[in-house]
Amino acid sequence: MFSPLYNPQDAHFWVSVALVVFLIILWRAKVPAMVTNALDGARAKVRAQLDEAMQLREEAQAMLAQAHAQRLETERAAAEMLAAAEADAARMRVEAERALEEDIARRRQLAEQKIALAESQATADVKAAAAELAAQTAETILAARLVGAVSDPLIDQGLARLAERFA
Repeated sequence: MFSPLYNPQDAHFWVSVALVVFLIILWRAKVPAMVTNALDGARAKVRAQLDEAMQLREEAQAMLAQAHAQRLETERAAAEMLAAAEADAARMRVEAERALEEDIARRRQLAEQKIALAESQATADVKAAAAELAAQTAETILAARLVGAVSDPLIDQGLARLAERFA
């Protein structure tokens, strides 16, 4: 006959009535609006977090690009410093070679001057020694001639040659 939902003597009827009353109470208490508001609030929070995450991502990408640009600038500056250092080293090497050549030339000139001075001194010493020896020999020969009054022709020739050499 009647369905159990429409029979007041059946438990299903009272459960159905309680459910309808409960739903009316929830509707009157504006629970669906509160649930909607809570869901809207949660959605707004999630949206805000997503927006913040996007903003942080954009900032991180900007910082990454800036760091990349700084790295490139630093590498360029390092390359410039390296090139400048190599140029300075080459310039210093050329200057050192030039200074060394000048020093060698100056020392060579000094050595040549010392050698020339030593040669002239040695020549003067030899001439003085030869003149002294010639004078002593001449004195000895003259003393012997005066004693014997005889001259030796070989000694006379040697003295003449010696005089020609030093003249």
